[in-house]
Amino acid sequence: MITEEHILLHHGAYYKKYPAKEIIFQSGDVPRFFIQIRSGTVELNNYHDDGREFTLNILSMGDSIGGSLLFSTQNYPMNAIAKTDCIVLKLSKSKFLEMVKNNSEIALKLLEDFSHSLYHKYTMLFNNSSIDPLAKITSLLDYYKRCANEEKRYCYHLPLTRQQIANLTGLRVETVIRTIKRMEELDLVHLKHRQEFISQ
Repeated sequence: MITEEHILLHHGAYYKKYPAKEIIFQSGDVPRFFIQIRSGTVELNNYHDDGREFTLNILSMGDSIGGSLLFSTQNYPMNAIAKTDCIVLKLSKSKFLEMVKNNSEIALKLLEDFSHSLYHKYTMLFNNSSIDPLAKITSLLDYYKRCANEEKRYCYHLPLTRQQIANLTGLRVETVIRTIKRMEELDLVHLKHRQEFISQ
């Protein structure tokens, strides 16, 4: 979690509910709030000219949504959609920047989180440039497992559908299904009831 709830509430944050499929913000909107997920799942996405969806990230409890853009004058370059019923904390941009300015511990935690996010983006950008679907999917699974601080074999349930894996990697769903089956044969994942468990 980037910032403890009581700290955000103390500085004027408030809770807001978003039902599943509701838009939290759209590409082109001006960032006016620091938004942190309290419960639920949020998807960041874009659409190609032909209507195909590309998923940039899937966020959950404790993650902030587009927080780094509050330090610039850029508009959101992506959409944020509630994939499940969500509750988020919203703090106005002005109060957020004031909070960061007056609290070095919070500022350092934000820098750590933004650094982690950039590392993920660079890693995924490189691996998504590969022509090997197995490399793309393995990189994605490893990232989610690291985020969960899970090291044991066959104990981490990946919270993604095959369609979401396809959207995150730019692969076709059929390719994802074939590749995951191959990964099971290579003992890279263990499949149970159509759910993936990473083993590395």
